[in-house]
Amino acid sequence: MTSETSLFINVNSTSQLVNSVYEKMRLNITKFINSNSKPLTLTEKIILGHISDIDNHLTNLDSNYVRLKPDRVALQDVTGQMTILQFLQTGLDVTKIPTTLHCDHLIRAEVESKTDMKNSLTENNEVYKFLESSSKKLGIGFWKPGAGIIHQIVLENYAFPGGFIIGTDSPTPNCGGLG
Repeated sequence: MTSETSLFINVNSTSQLVNSVYEKMRLNITKFINSNSKPLTLTEKIILGHISDIDNHLTNLDSNYVRLKPDRVALQDVTGQMTILQFLQTGLDVTKIPTTLHCDHLIRAEVESKTDMKNSLTENNEVYKFLESSSKKLGIGFWKPGAGIIHQIVLENYAFPGGFIIGTDSPTPNCGGLG
């Protein structure tokens, strides 16, 4: 997504993601049940479904670590800055997990929407340019200032039952609550 197309969601890729998540969950849960007859809660099923290497996990059940693979990452414009700076240090070219960045936290509500947006664009121009260009470089969907509030955008466009979203803002539990 670019700033020009940030309001459009690719339904086919979203549908493919959801289908692949549910298939991985089914395979992981089946493998776990075949090796352990213990009944599972819904939460345990969701966590098991997101273990990146279930076979390794099953052979090391006493480990204190669980390697989970989230389905999506959602960043906002304040704490997302540090996330992008740290990601750039990894040397990776693009994100491996679908990621979006939402510019809504730097917009202050002081006067009225038109004035507040104009002030935000002026005050934070350098930050927004950095976030947009970094997002484009790293394959991160960019939701420009004024495109909406991250909480609602992520909930309406990316959350699905059983999905595992991590982020730099409270939409993470908000979207997890959808399940």
